[in-house]
Amino acid sequence: MPTIFELGEKESLRRALAPLKPTEFAIIGSGDDSALLKAQSGSYLVSTDTMIENHDFRKDFSSAFDLGWKAIATNYSDIAAMGGVPTAAVVAISVQADTELEWLTDFVRGLQQASESLAPGSGIVGGDLATSDLSFISVTAFGDLDGLNPVVRSNANPGDGLYVGGTLGKAAAGLALLKHPDPQFARSYDELVSVQLRPTPPIQLGKLANEHGATAMMDISDGLSTDAKRLAEASGVKINIESSSLLGFQAVLEQAALSIEASTLPWVLHGGEDHSLLATFPSDKPIPKGFKRIGSVLAGDPELTLDGEILQTAGWDSVTGNQ
Repeated sequence: MPTIFELGEKESLRRALAPLKPTEFAIIGSGDDSALLKAQSGSYLVSTDTMIENHDFRKDFSSAFDLGWKAIATNYSDIAAMGGVPTAAVVAISVQADTELEWLTDFVRGLQQASESLAPGSGIVGGDLATSDLSFISVTAFGDLDGLNPVVRSNANPGDGLYVGGTLGKAAAGLALLKHPDPQFARSYDELVSVQLRPTPPIQLGKLANEHGATAMMDISDGLSTDAKRLAEASGVKINIESSSLLGFQAVLEQAALSIEASTLPWVLHGGEDHSLLATFPSDKPIPKGFKRIGSVLAGDPELTLDGEILQTAGWDSVTGNQ
């Protein structure tokens, strides 16, 4: 199998991009100097994120397909967190010169299948390929609000309920299993490992929450405690999480935790990368199916509490690379 260095950028892209399909939101797609996208409501959402080898991902854990999938999932969840619908993405990737074309093609398949599965009709409309000593993946995603207003993280009000749409702790459990010296544990809990390697954010819940009057919302990428504190600070409110509301999230992790002598509560409170949605809704609004109440928004200085006691935040820091 030839390497991308042997083929060069133009031929590597010609072959590797074969899995990509047109997106219904693009007037001009991949192939020109820029893509031209439709913005039905007259404005659009933009989000970007970069994944760096040995900092955000490890190739001994993740296949090329995994990385393509995750690159789209993590960016599409940010679009959903604003109450929008993902429409397209551009992807820039730099890999080692001896990377085989097969790896690049599998990566593109991951991009395509994630976009098809998570936001039908969306697609990849451009990007860039380069070589470097260390691999990185950078994605910019676009989204449409379909005539709705964006849901920001700075509009939570005292009296609102705090809700989660999606899972908590599964990705963190999957990462702990992958890091365990005995690989049999990762093989035994492949569903948890899959959430870490190929997250499936509840993309459709973003627009649904918007339609049902969510006052604030954000993507849980760095951990529930870290992101809930960010929401409290942005809105100038106090947020209280109720530990009893987390028991269901903990229950599905108990067997894996026992196997590797870990605790479920830190995974649920501080583990990131499930890419679920954290939202606040007024008490008089119907809550859309798929969201579970986990706490309340209260008046007071911006802080985060668990059952009324100050909760120290912990989670992923994308700059330091520390959990």
